[in-house]
Amino acid sequence: MSNHVDQFIGHLDRLHERDRGALAILRRSLGFALGAYPPAFAYVERFVGMDRKASDPFRLALYLVAGLYALHPETSAKSLASGLAELMHRRNSASIENRFLATLGADPENLAEYLRHVVTLFAADKLGIDYAALFGDLVIWLNPYAAENRDQVRQKWARDFYGTLARYETEPPTAANLATN
Repeated sequence: MSNHVDQFIGHLDRLHERDRGALAILRRSLGFALGAYPPAFAYVERFVGMDRKASDPFRLALYLVAGLYALHPETSAKSLASGLAELMHRRNSASIENRFLATLGADPENLAEYLRHVVTLFAADKLGIDYAALFGDLVIWLNPYAAENRDQVRQKWARDFYGTLARYETEPPTAANLATN
């Protein structure tokens, strides 16, 4: 799956470089149920696979990642959770933790809305996201029959978020840290 996801992210990168109209369509798709906006089909369905149903979590995750990427096409090796912790540290804002906790509590049906808000925070501070890792987590989260696995993803995100915050708390102040506050 990793190579397939890397190809998909590469496809999104190329769209970002060459076809801003495609990104506008993918952003617009976030206003609809995942995978239900026909103009977005041309950019995502080729990566879905012929054997997948419309409600397949893999397909839904592709559409969600495509829309989120279109909102903020900056990639990084940083996970969503550790990036949010970095934002909380930079901004010294408890509201980011509240946003994170609300996202952790999201059901598959409303996760896209929470993530859309989170990604706009990343965009405002020009922080990248590891969309490939996010995709892998979303495939699990968007599966309505995998509640236990979804909880494992939530716990992983919580460990990543709070572990990153703990590292910031134990870091001695440096000129770079002070400049971001």
